[in-house]
Amino acid sequence: MNVPLVIAIDGTSASGKSTNARIVARTLGYIYVDTGAMYRTLAWYCLKQKVDVDDTRAVAALCRRWKTELVCVDGQVRLLVDGVYPEKEIRTAETSAAVPRVAAIPKVRAWMKKVQRQCIRFGNLVMEGRDIGTNIFPETEFKFYLDASLSERSRRRAADGVKENLAERDQRDSERAAAPLMIPLGATVINNSGMTSEETSARIIAEIRRRLDGVADSGPSL
Repeated sequence: MNVPLVIAIDGTSASGKSTNARIVARTLGYIYVDTGAMYRTLAWYCLKQKVDVDDTRAVAALCRRWKTELVCVDGQVRLLVDGVYPEKEIRTAETSAAVPRVAAIPKVRAWMKKVQRQCIRFGNLVMEGRDIGTNIFPETEFKFYLDASLSERSRRRAADGVKENLAERDQRDSERAAAPLMIPLGATVINNSGMTSEETSARIIAEIRRRLDGVADSGPSL
C-alpha cells in the first residue's frame, strides 16, 4: 500500500499560498489543509473563552484541554471545536490580530504539529502554512516556497480590504523561537510577483508531475 503523498506549500503572508494550494489540491484530487485556519481557530477560541493571548501559559493550558476533532468535508480538512467549525468567526479582524501571538507559543506549535501530522489519514494532502516543509512534514519530497515583493503582497492585502503590516509580520514569523518561517531544505522557490494564480499553480503542478513521472514505479501516480 502506498504511503499518502504530502505537498508542502509554505511562504510569506499574501504570497498566494491558500489560493494556489486550493487550485493544486483540486487539480490533483488531493485533500486541502489550511494550517493557518487551525491557528485562527485557537486564537478565536482564546478570545471566546476570555483567555489573554499574551499569557503563554494560559493559552498552552487551553490548547491542552479544548475538545477538538479533525474531519474532512468536501475535500478539505477542518478542525472542529466542540463539534463546530467557526468558519466566519476565525476571519474577523480581532481574531487575525491575535493569531501571531498564539502561533508563536512553542507548546501551541508542538500541539499543532501533532494534530496536523494526523491529517495524513485522509489521504494525499496539499498542506499550506509557514512551517510545513521545515517542521510538520520535513520528510516530504514535494516542498514549495512562495514569495513576492513586499509591494506586491501589500497590494494584494489591500485589494482584499485587509490592513496588515507585512514587513512586521515577516520579521515576527522569521524570528520566533518555535518553527520560524524559512525556506525548507530542497524546496522549489517561486517568486510570483507579476504572476497570476493560474500561472503559479501551473508551475507547481508541472513540477509535481515531473517528479512523479520520475518515480512512477515506486510512488503514487496522477
